[in-house]
Amino acid sequence: MARHYTPEFKADAIRYFEDHPEMDNRQKAEYLDVPYHTLYGWVKEHRRKQRAGDSEPVKGNLTAEEKEILRLKKENRELQDALEILKKAISILGD
Repeated sequence: MARHYTPEFKADAIRYFEDHPEMDNRQKAEYLDVPYHTLYGWVKEHRRKQRAGDSEPVKGNLTAEEKEILRLKKENRELQDALEILKKAISILGD
C-alpha cells in the first residue's frame, strides 16, 4: 500500500537531504524511512522548481494565466541563456 506524506514532511525531508551532503543519498532515505526513489523525486522536483523560479509546487489543473506565466518564465530563461552565450561570443571575437 502506498504511503502518503504531508507537504511539511516532504519539505523537511528535502531540507534534510540538502543539509547533509556528507551522507550518501541512500543513507538519507533510509534515515528518513522513505524509499530512495521517492525522496530523490522530491528533491529533483524541488530543484527544477527552484531553477524555474517557482516558489510553490504546481499541482492540479492550471488556469490559462498560470500556464502562460510558466511559458513566459521558460522563454525568459532561454532568452537569458542565449544572451549570455552571445555576450561570451562577442567577448571572444572582440579580443
